[in-house]
Amino acid sequence: MLALIVGAALTFPIWTDGTVAAVRATPSPQVQAPPLFAVQCAGCHGEEGLGTAKGPALAMNQRVAEQSPDQLTAYLQRGNVAAGMPSFADLSVSDRAVLVRYLLRLNVDTITKPAPIAPTTPITWGAPQPGDWRTYNGSDSGNRYSPLEQITTANVATLKLKWVFPIQYFGLETTPLAADGVLYVTAPNQVIAIDAQTGGQLWQYSRPPSAGMVGDARLGTNRGVALLRDKIYFVTDNAHLLALDRASGKLFWEMQMAPDTTGQHFGGTIAPLIVHDTVVAGVAGADHGIRGFVAAFAVETGAVVWRTWTVPRRGEPGSETWQGTEPVTGGGSTWLTGSYDAASDTLYWATGNPWPDSNDVDRPGDNLYTNCVLALNARTGELKWHYQFTPHDLNDRDATEPNVLVDTVYQGKPSALLLHADRNGFFYVLDRTNGKVLLAKPFLRRVDWASRIGLDGRPVVKDPRGCPSDAANWSSTAYSPQTRLYYFLALEECVGNKPGGYPDQTGQRFLRAVNIETGDIAWEVPQPGAARAKTWSGVLATAGGLIFYGQPNGGFAAVDQGNGKALWHFPTNVRMKASPMTFAVAGKQYVAVAAGPNILCFGL
Repeated sequence: MLALIVGAALTFPIWTDGTVAAVRATPSPQVQAPPLFAVQCAGCHGEEGLGTAKGPALAMNQRVAEQSPDQLTAYLQRGNVAAGMPSFADLSVSDRAVLVRYLLRLNVDTITKPAPIAPTTPITWGAPQPGDWRTYNGSDSGNRYSPLEQITTANVATLKLKWVFPIQYFGLETTPLAADGVLYVTAPNQVIAIDAQTGGQLWQYSRPPSAGMVGDARLGTNRGVALLRDKIYFVTDNAHLLALDRASGKLFWEMQMAPDTTGQHFGGTIAPLIVHDTVVAGVAGADHGIRGFVAAFAVETGAVVWRTWTVPRRGEPGSETWQGTEPVTGGGSTWLTGSYDAASDTLYWATGNPWPDSNDVDRPGDNLYTNCVLALNARTGELKWHYQFTPHDLNDRDATEPNVLVDTVYQGKPSALLLHADRNGFFYVLDRTNGKVLLAKPFLRRVDWASRIGLDGRPVVKDPRGCPSDAANWSSTAYSPQTRLYYFLALEECVGNKPGGYPDQTGQRFLRAVNIETGDIAWEVPQPGAARAKTWSGVLATAGGLIFYGQPNGGFAAVDQGNGKALWHFPTNVRMKASPMTFAVAGKQYVAVAAGPNILCFGL
C-alpha cells in the first residue's frame, strides 16, 4: 500500500513497509512570478523557475538558496557568459532587486548545507605548536619543508583520504593554515574555518566579487591567509586587506592597500605574511598596468607602517633604468608571499614583469625593480640590495617564484643562502647577505634566450624573446637538509617561430631534484600528459623522507626524496593548481591540498 508523508515542501511517497518509493521536490508555498521574471528569465528557466532544456531550475536550487541578496545581485549584474547566463547589468537597481526577492522566495524551503558545527574541542589561541602550519609556506624561510615524521617512506602507502571539504569554485590555489585544531582556507573573496579533524565548517566569511577586476583577480584567484593571535588577515580581489576574528569570521577592520587606484589595475591574490606586528602584502595587476609595491600594515588597525614601490618615479634610485616616458604604470607586481630572515631582520620579496610586458618601445633600459628579488629592512621597507634575474624583460618572465632561505655549509663554509628556480630557466644560489650570485645554471634542456649568467651576475643575452618564458612558476618549492636537494616543478616547453619549430613545443612538466652545490639534476619524474595552462602545483618535503606534490593533470602523489621513487598516488581527476601542506593535531599527522573545488585531507 502506498502512503504519503509530507513535510518541509518535500513529498515522500513510501510503501507501508517503510521503503522509499520515490522522492520529488516541489517549491512551496506557491509563489507568483513577477512580470519581469516572465520577460527576462522564463524563456530559459521556465515560467515557475522549474527549469527547461535551456536552463537549470531556480526553484529548490541549493546553490541559489545559499547566496545572500548581495551575492545574487552581483551575479545578476555580472552574469556568467561562459555558461550561457547573460549579464543583467542593463536592468535598473530596482528591477534586479525584484528578481532577487523572487529567487529567494522560490527557495525559502530549499534544503541547504548543515549549519556550522561546533569545534570538537574548545577553541583557545595557544602558543605555536610543532604540528602547526601558521604561515603560507609553513615557515618564514619560504622553504616548504616540515619536521613532521609520522608519515614516512615505510608507511605512506597506507595513507587514506580522511575528509573532503567542497567549495563552489573550481580553480582553488589556496594553501590551508593550521593552528589550534582549525584549518583556514580561501576561495574568491571567501575565508572558511574548518575543523581539522572532521572537516566540518566552523564559520565562513564572504563578499560578492568586485566589479572591474582584470587578470587573476577577476578569476577569483586567492592563495591563503595570514594568522596572528586572535585575527586572520585576508586580501580581497580588489586589494583590500581585511582583519577577521579567528573565532567567528567577523570583520574587525578593512584597509585599501593602494593609496591611489586612479588609472591602475590593482588586484589581490596573495597570502599575506606576518612580520613583527605588521601584515606584509603585495599586489597583482602588472600585466594590465600598475605601479607595484609591497607594504606593511599595523596588525591592530591596518594603518600603513611602510611602503616600498617596485617602479621608481623620476629622480628616485633606479629611475635611470627607464629611459623612455616616466613609467607611471610600469608593472612590477608583488603577488607572491615573501620570505623573512629574523637573524638579519630582512624581508625577501619577488617582483613581476614590466609593463607593457612585450612592447619595449617606450621603456629602454633594465627596468628596475621588475623581475627582481628585493632584500628589504623588515621594519622600514628600506632596500638593502636587489638582484634582477631578467633585465629588460620582453617575454613575461616574472621573478615571482619562491625565494627559499637556507643556512648550510656551501662550498666548504657556513653560508646564508637564497635558492631560486626562475621562470627564465636558470637555477640560482645567492648569498642572501649581499645578493651575490654563487651559482646560476640552466635546469632545462633548452635555454636559448641567454647563453649563461656572467661573472657580474648579468645574463649574457642571445635572443630576449627566446625560450623559455615559463620554466618554473609561483608554486611552492622545498629544500631538504636530509638530501641537500632542491625540489620543484619545471616545464620543458619552447614555442617560437624559428624554422622547423621546436621538438618539445607542446611542453611537458617534470618534478625535478637539483643538487644545490652543482646545479645538476639529481633525478626527475616526468608528469603524464601534455602541459596545460595554469596548472602549476607545488611540492612539500617532510622529515619522513617524502616529497608530496600535485600532479598537474590530475593526481596527488608522494615520492622518495632520495631517488624520486613513486610510493603513493591518489587520483584527483582534476587539474592541480595548489601547493600541499602538512599539520598535526591530537598526535596525528595529516597532509592537505586543494584539488579543483575541494580541500582534501589525508592521514594514516
